Amino acid sequence: MTDQRGPHLDDTLGAIVNGYAWLPGLLRREGASSVPIRVLGQRALALRGPDAVRFFYDERHVRRHAAIPEPVQGTLFGHRAVHTLDGSDHRHRKAMFLSVLTDPGRVAALVDQVGAAWNETIATSGDGPQVVLFDEASQAITKGVCRWAGIPLGDAAVGPVARDLTALVDGFATLGPRHWRARRARGRREDWLAGLVQQVRAGALTTPAGSALEAVAGHRHRDGQLVDAKLAAVELLNIIRPTVAVSWFVAFTAHALHRWPEHRDHLRAGDTGYAVAFAHEVRRFYPFAPFVGGRAVTDLTWQGQHVRAGSLVLLDIYGQNHDPGLWPDPYRFDPRRFVGRTPDPYELIPQGGADPSTGHRCPGEDVTVALLTAFAGWLARLDYTVPEQDLSISLRRIPTQPRSRFVVTDVRVSHGGEAVGGQRERQVSKRDVG
Repeated sequence: MTDQRGPHLDDTLGAIVNGYAWLPGLLRREGASSVPIRVLGQRALALRGPDAVRFFYDERHVRRHAAIPEPVQGTLFGHRAVHTLDGSDHRHRKAMFLSVLTDPGRVAALVDQVGAAWNETIATSGDGPQVVLFDEASQAITKGVCRWAGIPLGDAAVGPVARDLTALVDGFATLGPRHWRARRARGRREDWLAGLVQQVRAGALTTPAGSALEAVAGHRHRDGQLVDAKLAAVELLNIIRPTVAVSWFVAFTAHALHRWPEHRDHLRAGDTGYAVAFAHEVRRFYPFAPFVGGRAVTDLTWQGQHVRAGSLVLLDIYGQNHDPGLWPDPYRFDPRRFVGRTPDPYELIPQGGADPSTGHRCPGEDVTVALLTAFAGWLARLDYTVPEQDLSISLRRIPTQPRSRFVVTDVRVSHGGEAVGGQRERQVSKRDVG
């Protein structure tokens, strides 16, 4: 048995330099599914694989409390968010998210709202010389999710709110300018949403029955006390911010359709099963979350490795989604992996693993898959030109995306305003992931 208390060189610099490839590289060099390391001056154990997912999401072994660094709370999740809780408190608050984000009817309604906003956005943007798909998708999703959530949002506010919501995601993994933009954005949006919650509670703002705003404004702690307005705003952001983060996957979807246009025919034909499989393969293939961390509850042993109580445990998400033991030829983009197959929650983990009702797997995963399935069809039926641009995807930048955010020109829509048609010319200068 290897004792994790032994000396290990701190590899914080390696994490910064290598980004998504950091943990996969360490595990590959060791030829193992787990490796003891030091990061940020702390002992840690990096691990991956379905058994590792089961170990990591078992609260008897690993907990999230005190494991999420303040810079991540101050940007991506918010202080006191559901992500920082464990045990019964976590399950109680998680139930509120699940009630809003997993009901099939509500998910379908959200897709409808985003679809309507997407057609409005593309119908307007098609008149210009070029369209940045990432930006347009973020605005359409912002408009759609706010309508769906019962959040009043005028047309003039869509752009600023979309920029702030994407900034929250874009700035969590850096201490540079992106990080400070994210902190400022969080302050603005928490104040805005806290004000709406207070209006709902005072009866000054009517919101649709069953809406996310109503659910969050009325949410109570386990002791029956209403959550304070600031915390309600944090959790409302944790509904709309991850939804807008689907913009990253939309850009990746456009990238995939550009590199492998043979998939368009299935998507244009309205093959729903293939579209769902395509969405899962985008989530598996492209880099989104690099890893997730927690802290050991007590002294543990994992596959011969001693894990000291309180030390970090890091689950390698990107490496697992590209593990050849799970995914033959993992760097080949192939939606057929998921045709007619429901992904194993302990194998495909782009948004965490295990059961979302009891663990920390993202409760909005159903929304992500539904929106991405719809966008795959919408983009496949859209007619546009891809001009010369830099579509490379850096594995050092977290979160990453195509450098150009995927620019298109000559966007064509039908007279009815629906995005239809096929892609014409395809040109790109740098288009390989990595």
